[in-house]
Amino acid sequence: MERAYDLVLFGATGFTGGLTAEYLIANAPADARIALAGRNLDKLRALGHDVALIKADASDPDSLRQLAESTRVLVTTVGPYLQYGEPLVAACAAAGTGYLDLTGEPEFVDRMYLRYHAQATETGARLIHACGFDSVPHDLGAFYTVQQLPEGVPLSVNGYVRVGATFSGGTYHSAVTAMSRLRQMAGTARQRNKLEQGRWNANGRRVHGSVKPPHKVPEAGGWVLSAPLIDPQIVLRSARALERYGPDFSYGHYIVPGTALTTAQIIGAATALVLAAQTPPTRKLALGLRDPGDGPSEETRAKSWFRVRFSGEGGGKRVLTQVSGGDPGYGETAKMLAEAALCLAFDDVPDVAGQVTTAQALGQPLLERLTRAGISFETLRT
Repeated sequence: MERAYDLVLFGATGFTGGLTAEYLIANAPADARIALAGRNLDKLRALGHDVALIKADASDPDSLRQLAESTRVLVTTVGPYLQYGEPLVAACAAAGTGYLDLTGEPEFVDRMYLRYHAQATETGARLIHACGFDSVPHDLGAFYTVQQLPEGVPLSVNGYVRVGATFSGGTYHSAVTAMSRLRQMAGTARQRNKLEQGRWNANGRRVHGSVKPPHKVPEAGGWVLSAPLIDPQIVLRSARALERYGPDFSYGHYIVPGTALTTAQIIGAATALVLAAQTPPTRKLALGLRDPGDGPSEETRAKSWFRVRFSGEGGGKRVLTQVSGGDPGYGETAKMLAEAALCLAFDDVPDVAGQVTTAQALGQPLLERLTRAGISFETLRT
């Protein structure tokens, strides 16, 4: 079926959405049919972009259905996704429309898998979550690292994340919300694992996470701390989907505080935030520390950076690789999401469907796009 648009961005009036809109429109092919969608057309007009504008509301399923049916690819920056995201996933799964978002919320991703993966597989929809700093550098970084190692042998990869940046109020609110739902998150994860377990065992391959207590890794930059984020989950799902990761693949994911003192401070702060998130009064206080629309100045973003190093080993070979770039929370996240959307809309990508990862659905074409866009993928040592 012919669609009116190649690509629609939902949520362009938000901070990250606005950056994504600017990047999309500046870097799309000249003949690309792009539209911006949101509930307030006046705010969309105020952005000043010469593209089509569509009125759609996250609380109006019918408007989202029409939106999904009008385009080949739909991108959304409207979060927290647990609160606002499901109707758009449902609409895209039903319409066979490519879907991309910026969520870093494990419960949302697992819940969407349970409810819409089967339907999306039937309609041909690609549902791709976590297309920003969560989790593109980690997913494609592990993908790139595996390519530097021998095929057909057990492989072990560890990722080490360092950032010099301020993250958005929206990201903070999503994190606090996730912390308040640890029991629900664990229950949803168990349901998904139970559903997928038979398929994992049937292919004869073994893919597993590796978690170690805080320890010192000189090549990573000092002390490292295991990070229970969505990123290692995405990497492991890519590994289960792609045989290139070998017959036995393990992955560990760590942040790099650098010193033992900073590591202890992070553990203390995270523990306090988790405890605060458990009751409504203290959760309200915690959420009040940041406004969802908060964002750093352009000057601050210009000084921000990220670096993810990957230590890989297998078949008698060891490699050290690195993915690096600028401001991870805003500029580079908008770039990653926009390039992923353009890749899905216009590039020759793998023929897959259902809920899929960036490495599984976009792989090498997206890696090449991001390299051209200034995000570095390099091998530091072999």
